[in-house]
Amino acid sequence: MAKFIVNTHGRLQEWIAHDKGYFVEEGLDYELTQHGLLTKAAPENFKAGANVVSDNLTGAYQTYEQGREASISCACHWTVNMAASASHGRLWGEAYTVSPCGIFVPESSTIRKPEDLSGVDVHVGYQSGSHYTTIQALEQFMPADAVKLKFGGGPSDRVDQLLNGIAPAATVFGMQYYIMEQLGFRKILDCTFMIAAMVPPGVDLGDVRKYFNALRKAQADIDRMHQSFTHYYLNELPERHAKLVDVRRFGPGERIVFEPYTREMYEATKEWVEERDIFPSEKVAPTDYEQAVAFAAE
Repeated sequence: MAKFIVNTHGRLQEWIAHDKGYFVEEGLDYELTQHGLLTKAAPENFKAGANVVSDNLTGAYQTYEQGREASISCACHWTVNMAASASHGRLWGEAYTVSPCGIFVPESSTIRKPEDLSGVDVHVGYQSGSHYTTIQALEQFMPADAVKLKFGGGPSDRVDQLLNGIAPAATVFGMQYYIMEQLGFRKILDCTFMIAAMVPPGVDLGDVRKYFNALRKAQADIDRMHQSFTHYYLNELPERHAKLVDVRRFGPGERIVFEPYTREMYEATKEWVEERDIFPSEKVAPTDYEQAVAFAAE
């Protein structure tokens, strides 16, 4: 039987389950891996003094189009929803995750409130969580045509762009949220960041449940005292960012919610994305909930 390949997601749960033996307790033969958007090896693509950021149109959705080499992986629920609709895998329906997320600006910025972001480039990842959630958050404060996005690449790219004065504003979540907060960048607006898991064809759904059973134990450890585990962030933070911060001050990050990703969630999310023309019409698939969302048999 092939190993169960886990793409980590810049969070604590997998590392706790690994070190405390929870995966083994569940009978899972597994391997932890990292993928390109959230990885300790993320290269530094933007240097101080740069004055142009070209739109980077490779984001979380494109990694599913290309095929992630994993038995389980995570991305924002908007992307996983759309990728599952297009039959790039199935969204795991027995749990989802929520993460702290916000739009940050430099401390010296004159931007003080969400309305000040009207017409200002907010750096986000293309068809990634920051893309959707920035629209979702800002449309409460301004008309759609006043929301201006710059596709600045992955989470580490956007940290570099803020640090080097290239981005007037950027949306970040999880580890990157804690970096900007600790370094004194100003949060203008909290954003919703909901994450889902993707299961590719051929993966044993019983193994997926074993994986989540192990994460449930890790989540309980985090809930009791997350400070014991924040050193695991160093497994995924690029060294250039890790040396700027004290991860002992970081929060718990993503929290796994062991509740169903319901039909209403699936349909409402898909409709929201389609209404905003985030995907060209040829990439909008009509796949229904039963086909797109996976549950393990009892």
